[in-house]
Formats: sequence, structure tokens, C-alpha cells
Amino acid sequence: MACTNCTRLRQSYWICIFGSLHFFLSQLPNFNSVAGISLAAAIMSLSYSTISWVGSLSHGQIENVSYAYKSTSSADYMFRVFNALGQISFAFAGHAVVLEIQATIPSTPEKPSKIPMWKGAVGAYFVNAICYFPVALIGYWAFGHDVDDNVLVALKRPAWLIASANLMVVIHVIGSYQVFAMPVFDMLEKMMVKRLNFPPGLILRLVTRSAYVAFTLFIGVTFPFFGDLLGFFGGFGFAPTSYFLPSIMWLVIKKPKRFSTKWLVNWACIYIGVFIMLASTIGGLRNIITDASTYRFYS
Repeated sequence: MACTNCTRLRQSYWICIFGSLHFFLSQLPNFNSVAGISLAAAIMSLSYSTISWVGSLSHGQIENVSYAYKSTSSADYMFRVFNALGQISFAFAGHAVVLEIQATIPSTPEKPSKIPMWKGAVGAYFVNAICYFPVALIGYWAFGHDVDDNVLVALKRPAWLIASANLMVVIHVIGSYQVFAMPVFDMLEKMMVKRLNFPPGLILRLVTRSAYVAFTLFIGVTFPFFGDLLGFFGGFGFAPTSYFLPSIMWLVIKKPKRFSTKWLVNWACIYIGVFIMLASTIGGLRNIITDASTYRFYS
């Protein structure tokens, strides 16, 4: 985008470059060691989101902008909506990192850890909202139903600013990968030690984390359908742990009075969460299959 005369690299090459970085970054031992990367990712997220919605606002509406539904079959429209539910659930889902963080906070009956955790969760969702909502609303206002998954693709001027914003996206995703992967690394290493009697240490970290990065790199190169994968994993992986399993556990532990307000609210969350899980998983999987049928793999 910043260099119009440069030879374009294949998408699969970019994915390989991205994955190669994580073979090194994944060897960082714990959350404390990725704190700087996580902070940089958060700053980049806020920065490129601001560039996106401000750029869309200054760009204005495209000629003959349309907000009508795209002409498509009813089935395709339904599955696209299902996939969108998964993407939204992915964006606003909780994460196992939250449990890791709360476990490190001192907690006493006088000062339970849930109080600062609640404040942190509210703050995190507020930052999420100011990142996502302006981009979604203003981007749709400017480009209508022709808006791309990445609104920066539609913004071409000034080239240096758009290139900078895309670089911020890369930094954000690099940091996010490490934060999302750290609980998985911990789980894999514990499994290797307990079940396979693998001695803890550098070799264990090198083997398990490199294997995980290699696996995700293979998936990314083979199925580079980012939006579809977000929808699928948003439903399959994040909807249960964020939207209905907590309600089930709360009902089992607290045993509220049947048909009380809290009882009804939690059951509503369960039904809605199960629907999102099933719908977005089906929608994401269907879209992956549809896109794969016309995609030239490893191109």
C-alpha cells in the first residue's frame, strides 16, 4: 500500500513470516515476560481503531453508497448472520487469561479479589467498545454494504498513515497471539509433565510451544479465512466459556429460588449462549467450506 511499485508477496508468505516470529516469542516463560508486548498491542489496537474511524469519517460516503442487504440467497444470508454472531462473541468474549490474572491477586474476606477484577473487566470492555463501535458504525456509514472486513483496505489516502495503521494491526495481533496462547502453553506443559513424565525446563518449553506454533501456522496457511475462522472459534471455543457455562455454574453453586429474577436472567443467558454457540459454529464452518471450494490453497 505504501509502495505501489514493489513486488507483492503471497499471502501465505506473510502468514509464514508472522508465524516465524512466534517461534521465538513463544519461548518467553510467563505472563510477566509478555507484559510489554501486551501493553504495546493494546496501544496499537486503540491507535489503529482511531485511525480507521477517523479516516472513514474524513473519507465520507462513497458514491451511490447502499445500506441494503447484498443480493444473495436466503441460506447464504442466514449463514453469514450466524458467522457474524460468532465474530461478535469472539470480540467480546472473556478469556482464560482472566482466571490467570485473578489467581495472582491477593484476596481476603475484607478485600476480595473480585472487586478489582470487576473494575478491570468493566474497564477492559469499555476500551473494547471505544475501539470497535466507532469503526463499525462509521465504517458502515461511509462504505455501506461494500465495507471490507478490514476497513483500512478501503482507505488509501494518505498512504503513509494507512501503512502505519496496518503495521499497528500487525503489532496488535502479534501481542494478542502471545496473550491468547499463554494459557494453552501452560496447559500443554502441565500435561506433558504429568502424563508423559517430561522433565520441566527449557527443552519442554521449546518442544511444546514450538509444536503449538507450528500447528497454528499450518492452520493459518491452509485456511486463511480470518473472518470465517473468527466466527467458528467464537462459537465453538469462546461462547461456552463466556456466555453460558458461567451461568450454569452459578446456578449449581448458588441455587437461587426458581423463577426469581436472577434465576430467569441466568437461564436466558444459557439459552442465548447455546444458540450463539451452535449457530456461529455452523455458520463459520459452512463459510470456511464455501470459501475453500473456490480458494487456491498455499497461493
